[in-house]
Amino acid sequence: MLDRNIAPVADMAADPRVELVAFDLESGRPWPLAGRRFGCVVVTNYLHRPIVRDIVAAVEPGGMLIYETFATGNEAFGKPRNPDFLLHREELLILCRPELRVVAFEDLTVEIPRPACVQRVAAVRTRSGTDDS
Repeated sequence: MLDRNIAPVADMAADPRVELVAFDLESGRPWPLAGRRFGCVVVTNYLHRPIVRDIVAAVEPGGMLIYETFATGNEAFGKPRNPDFLLHREELLILCRPELRVVAFEDLTVEIPRPACVQRVAAVRTRSGTDDS
């Protein structure tokens, strides 16, 4: 798990299958996982456009990306309101291609746990490492 504050999940460090990485992705320092690939990459409620390509590149062949964050229109419901943290129409879909094959995409307003505009994507990298199926 990578986050700038790993204290809330420190108990996970006891599991030998879990690696906790404390890192501020917006610090301007180089991507901390360069050259590493993972079977599943999960991102929730986070958008920092300068590293989206790094996130996509971290999905290994045969692996999956699951990503959900706020989208334009969320201003009507509360934070985030800053356009820097809101996806444009179909932006998450576009950011995954052509490296990954999108298997599911949603751009919608949800009511639970609170009203929000979000985009969600589930995408896979084929075993050959390209978008060809």
